[in-house]
Amino acid sequence: MVASTPRPVAVEWLRRWPLWTAPFGLVSYLLAVVSVAAGLGVAGLVTAPPHLVQWASAVMLVGCGVVCVEASRRVGEPAGIAKDLLSAWTLPIALLLPPVLALLAPVPLIALKQIRVRSGLVYRRVFTAAAIGLANGSASVVFHRLTANADPHGGTFLLTSSAVLAAALCCGALCSAVNVVLIATAARLTSPEVRWWDLLGDREQRLLDAGEICLGVVVTGCWTVTPLLALVMLWPIVLVQRGMTHAQLRAAARTDPKTGLLNAGAWEQEADREIVRATRERRPLAILLADLDHFKQVNDIHGHLVGDQVLLSASQALGAGLRQYDLLGRFGGEEFAMLLPNADHNEACQIAERVRRQMVVAPVVAGDAVVEVTVSIGVATLGKHGTDLTDLLTAADLALYRAKANGRNQVALAPTAGGA
Repeated sequence: MVASTPRPVAVEWLRRWPLWTAPFGLVSYLLAVVSVAAGLGVAGLVTAPPHLVQWASAVMLVGCGVVCVEASRRVGEPAGIAKDLLSAWTLPIALLLPPVLALLAPVPLIALKQIRVRSGLVYRRVFTAAAIGLANGSASVVFHRLTANADPHGGTFLLTSSAVLAAALCCGALCSAVNVVLIATAARLTSPEVRWWDLLGDREQRLLDAGEICLGVVVTGCWTVTPLLALVMLWPIVLVQRGMTHAQLRAAARTDPKTGLLNAGAWEQEADREIVRATRERRPLAILLADLDHFKQVNDIHGHLVGDQVLLSASQALGAGLRQYDLLGRFGGEEFAMLLPNADHNEACQIAERVRRQMVVAPVVAGDAVVEVTVSIGVATLGKHGTDLTDLLTAADLALYRAKANGRNQVALAPTAGGA
C-alpha cells in the first residue's frame, strides 16, 4: 500500500478558507475582482514603474493613514461594513501620483487593520483592499486624463483652478461610487433578498462619503503647496475618525447583527421611554410579540445560513407591515417585538393582522427551494393588560402562546386580568 503524499501547509490553509462555503456566484465574483486588481497592479509596476520621488510621496501619505489606524486602534472597529477616513490619505495618492500607486495604497492599510485593530475573515479583507484599490485606480486614471494639461507640481493648482478643483471633486465622487457598487454587489450575492437601494446606503452614509471626499481634496491641495502643510491635517482627521468609530461602535452595540434591527436591550430602553411618555400624556399604546412558526425546521432542513436569510427577510416583512414610527426589534431567536405608539385595541389588532399577512407574501429563495414562513402574534395594550413594560411583555407572551396553541399563523389578544 502506497502512503498518500501530505498536502503542503499552504494548500491546506487555503482549502480550509470559509470562502469556499459561500455561494458559487459570490466566490466567482470575489475572485474576479481580486484577480483584476492584482493583474492591473503587476502590469502597472512592469510597464510604467513609479520613480523614487513618487514612491516616497505615496509612503508618506500611507504613513499618515497608518497613524490614523494606530490612533483609533484602542477604540476598535465595529463588525460588518465600517466607515473610516482613510480615503482622506488615499485620494491624494490617486489625484497626484500614478494610478498603480493608487491601486496599491489600500493594501498596507487594510492589512494593518486586520493585524492591529480587529481580525476578520481574510478573504473579506483581501476583497476590500482590491475593491478600494480599483476605485482609487479608476479615479486616478480619469483625473489624470481630465487634467492632462495641468502640472500637479506647479503650485496650488487645486486652490486656484476651479476646473481642476471640480475635476478632483468629481473623481473623488467616482472613487466612492465605484467602491460602493463593488461592495454592494458582493453583499447582494451574499443576501439576494436585500434590495439594491438598501445596499447602496442611506442619506447619512452619502453625507459621510461627501465629507470624506472633501477632506481628501483639501489634503491634496495642501500637499501641492508643501507636504508639511498636509501633515497639519493629520491630527484633526485622527480626532474625527476616532469620533466616527466610537459612534459606530455605540450604534453596533444597540443593533442585532443578523437583521439590523434594535437588539433586545436597546428595544426595551426605547420601549420604556415610550410607555412613560404615553402614560404621562394618557395616550394609547400597544405591544406585539411575534414568533416565526416552525423556524427550527428551517434550520434543520436548509441550514443556518438559510435560517439567517429567513430572519432578515422576516424582519423586512414585519417592518413593511408597521407604521413608520412604530418600534421594531429582535427579541431573541426567532422572536420579534413591536411597540405601537398611539394604537388602541382595535388598531393594534389591525396592524398585527397586516403584519401576519405580510409575512405570508414574503418567501425566501434558498437555492432551488422557496422557504415560506408564517408568524404567530400576541397583542397587549397599555392599561388594559398592564401599566409597565414587564406587564405588557408578559401579557403579550401569554397571547403569543395562545396563538401558537390554537394552530399558529394567527393573531391573539392577551387576556385581561382575571379574564379568559
